Amino acid sequence: MTATILPFIGETITEVEVTSATIHFKFESGKYADMYHDQDCCESVYIDDVNGDWDDLKGVPLIIAEVVTDHIADDEYESLTWTFYKFATIKGYVDVTWRGESNGYYSETVTINYDGEVFY
Repeated sequence: MTATILPFIGETITEVEVTSATIHFKFESGKYADMYHDQDCCESVYIDDVNGDWDDLKGVPLIIAEVVTDHIADDEYESLTWTFYKFATIKGYVDVTWRGESNGYYSETVTINYDGEVFY
């Protein structure tokens, strides 16, 4: 599944703070966005990889903001989900990979809180 994160398109990032479990964006418009997962029992969701330079996203409008997900079930994990976020400006791009694993009964979804509006 591929989807565009419409509120991000045209926004200009001024700051990005990244931990192993969250990404916090501040925009020139005064708005903000947080990407995170509310951890629960028997599951783990975390930032697995970041490709690109965050500075390439700062100071110019975002022209690409997409999310792509892939889910499998296998013998080692009952449920495994990768969520790929793709951000780009005319200066460059950043791709973020989130990995979620669980016993299949818990969410592996990354939440986006954009200026108080929560969506996935």
